[in-house]
Amino acid sequence: MGCSSCSTSKDGQPRGCKNNGTCGTDGCNKLTVFDWLSNMSLPNGQKPFDCVEVRFKNSRKEFFRNEEGIPLAIGDIVATQAKSGHDVGMVTLTGELVKVQMKRKKVALDDKTLNKIYRKASQRDIDIWQKCRDKEEEIKKRSREIAIALKLEMKLSDVEFQGDGSKATFYYTAEDRVDFRQLIKDMAKAFNIRIEMRQIGYRQEAQRLGGIGSCGRELCCSTWLTDFRSVSTASARYQQLALNPQKLAGQCGKLKCCLNYELDMYLDALKDFPSQDSKLHTEKGIAFCQKADIFKEMLWFSYKDEPANWHALRKEQVQEILDLNKASKKIQSLEEYAVEFEANDKLVFENVVGQDSLNRFDKQNSRRKRKSNKKRRPNKNRRAAKNG
Repeated sequence: MGCSSCSTSKDGQPRGCKNNGTCGTDGCNKLTVFDWLSNMSLPNGQKPFDCVEVRFKNSRKEFFRNEEGIPLAIGDIVATQAKSGHDVGMVTLTGELVKVQMKRKKVALDDKTLNKIYRKASQRDIDIWQKCRDKEEEIKKRSREIAIALKLEMKLSDVEFQGDGSKATFYYTAEDRVDFRQLIKDMAKAFNIRIEMRQIGYRQEAQRLGGIGSCGRELCCSTWLTDFRSVSTASARYQQLALNPQKLAGQCGKLKCCLNYELDMYLDALKDFPSQDSKLHTEKGIAFCQKADIFKEMLWFSYKDEPANWHALRKEQVQEILDLNKASKKIQSLEEYAVEFEANDKLVFENVVGQDSLNRFDKQNSRRKRKSNKKRRPNKNRRAAKNG
């Protein structure tokens, strides 16, 4: 991702806008929402919606009420109300689209418990906020050392400071319940701040940290995916994928979220598709399904006594044979229905320049070598004439 201020160096490497997550256009941040109503004015007499969406570190977003009517725009740094003290965040959405986001996240529009926006952040607020963010990596490293010394089976994945620097929230993952009372005491003594521990799942950890997936793109959970739907191995079975945990698991160690993207299409295609557990009764013997191709609408069957010899049948043919078997009728053999595939020698891909062979230069070089060898080879008749 990048914003309009991002640039590249002379060698083509991306340099970014150097704002470290505080980009004014909100184009370098995670889970951004495009404000397509920004260029439209409100009707006469209608007041703008008094709630705004504010983003804090990573993908944490909350809604705040602008009771004082402070003129705010996307990218403004604001000081917001917190349980104790104040926090500093960046405005990511204003206007009527905030209503849509609140409805989508099931937040009441007239909720009076929403925190308030105090003011636009002053330069002193921004300096304290930036100073706290610079200390996060060092404190995260030190807190991990303390947890290892206490032999706690947990992983501290991220640290988030409150805007005024009075409190730090530590996000951790753990398999079982962890007694971290002593850990809080040691960290509060070492860092001289209030500590809050918050357990998150492995998918939420990957969402906060981000990364590059096996497809070569940024993780869906850290860029555009907002909800985590349950993913099971049945999704891989319906799509006829090999149940290999190393290939099906993402960076979070759980099944990839993208296994659900095309699942509905496969389920629609399998509605009128014969079951792979079906058996075909023939005079030659019972045939079992070995393979199915949903896109080609083909199934491959083999006899019980000849498992290596497969016969390709169309799904309509398989359904016809199954109907005959239900009527207590048998076909003679699968060879009568088998589909023969013609060898297709056409190139699937050809370069626009016509360079469709990787060893084309080797062939030309071999021809040149042969010609050069013929030129260098002496003639036997000329030798005989000279000797005579």
